Amino acid sequence: MGEYYDFSELPIVVYKKGKPLVYDGNRRVVLAKIKLGFVSIDGFNCNLPDVPSELPCNVCSEDVALKSVYRKHVMLRNSWGALERDIFAHKYRNEKKSTFLLFDECTGGFITNNPEMNQGFIRKEILTDALLADMGFIFENGLMKTRHSDEEVSVLLNNLLEKVKTKAISTRGENRGKPIAALDKRVKDIIVANCNNEFRIFTPVTAKTPQKQNAQADNTGEASRKTRITKAKKQMLFGDKLVLKSGNVNNLYSDILSLYEVVIKDKKTFSPCVNGLFRMSFRLLCEMASRDLGYNDIKDYITNYYPQAKKNLSQDILTLLSSQNVKCESLPQLLHTGAHNYISSTSADQAMCISIALGAMLKISHGKC
Repeated sequence: MGEYYDFSELPIVVYKKGKPLVYDGNRRVVLAKIKLGFVSIDGFNCNLPDVPSELPCNVCSEDVALKSVYRKHVMLRNSWGALERDIFAHKYRNEKKSTFLLFDECTGGFITNNPEMNQGFIRKEILTDALLADMGFIFENGLMKTRHSDEEVSVLLNNLLEKVKTKAISTRGENRGKPIAALDKRVKDIIVANCNNEFRIFTPVTAKTPQKQNAQADNTGEASRKTRITKAKKQMLFGDKLVLKSGNVNNLYSDILSLYEVVIKDKKTFSPCVNGLFRMSFRLLCEMASRDLGYNDIKDYITNYYPQAKKNLSQDILTLLSSQNVKCESLPQLLHTGAHNYISSTSADQAMCISIALGAMLKISHGKC
């Protein structure tokens, strides 16, 4: 909230079945309820500005509310990423799914898991129907088809991401609007070599049903059984059992851990959406730790503590975090995304990696000596 409750921006409220629902300004309303004692949270201790017992609100129809939210976050502030805008437009404005949104869904969250790809110019100039077709991808009936093998798709997408990260593909320079020209030669060769292949439906690895191993010999007489894969070590939430200084940060950390233990003991009861709830709690925990140290923005906290925390992580863990794009520069947006649930936040692997990075920072900033 800052130093005072800002009346220049009113919460947007819609009454449904006689019940007021906040469409914009949820966090302000919740903090006001805590300040006024309508909501009680054990151990919560935070300086909040004074607020009146009755909050002025923009009470309107749902149609007006949705238009207002869209205007505020897209037209004026541009505070949403390209993907968030497309999801909102499809879900609430009855617009058909954009190619950008379909690409994210059909690749198992390639844009969601790589915030660098969630930019307006990539939506408008890179991941377009025409350029995707040139790269060997088309969309039919909501499905993505490709001329390439799964391995080649992975190589192509990772190279595309690399070029965006290094600014080889950007709004400036000779490669603007020509992503293929910026790709490595080996990737260009794949595109050219497969240009006459028939299109096939692409299914990301995470969505495929694992095949059972066949213990019997195949028709050639060679045994198809392979050496059993060594299973990766199961990771612990936050990477380790944290011993933190007493206070709100430790209390919230303990609560999150207790809830997580309930979930993993009875996975069948919970949907993948529970990972989104944990993502929200990680954001809250990071904010609480930041405020505790006098930072106004979690980005400042992460910038100051992640480089040191990174030194305490093993190379295997760093590789794991990198595979989920959990890095110093991407972590603030990943936490922001999860907290608002604007886009898919249900990846258990990415949630785990975010918790590990956060745990490593908390050890340094709030660890008990």
